[in-house]
Amino acid sequence: MVAARFARNVALGLLLAVHSVAPAAGRQPLSATTLDGGHFSLPDEKGQVVIVNFWATWCVPCRAEMPALDSYYRAHHDAGLEMLAISLDADGSRNRVAKVAEAYHFPVAMLRDTRIDRATLPTALPATRIYARDGTLVYQSPLRDAKPLDQAALERLVTPLLARR
Repeated sequence: MVAARFARNVALGLLLAVHSVAPAAGRQPLSATTLDGGHFSLPDEKGQVVIVNFWATWCVPCRAEMPALDSYYRAHHDAGLEMLAISLDADGSRNRVAKVAEAYHFPVAMLRDTRIDRATLPTALPATRIYARDGTLVYQSPLRDAKPLDQAALERLVTPLLARR
């Protein structure tokens, strides 16, 4: 049932608002208007380590990893870490997404407010991508059986990238 709901929500989001853009070398083009009206763009984040997390309010593993992502983001933001969490909830869920997002310090955007190459959308949740300071994708969640990231995984995957200048 969760898989069917995920597929329906992704399809709805794609049909309603996702714009396809051509892939580029390095970071895949991605820009978003966040729930608080801010703007996030991967090309603008060059020189930063970037975590892009795809999640949904109905995804229990996604919600389980959010506190670890928030804690890590707060501890390392000043060291050059940026993050965007993209909700794959249906458009009518904006208020529910905003309510969940209030608890966290990183920017959150709805899929409908995001420009991303359709081919790069995840097929399972939770899905996380980590980009090095030079824009290279260095980590992508497995397509199947992805486990929520915890503090230890974030330390292992992201901290070495932050140490490189």
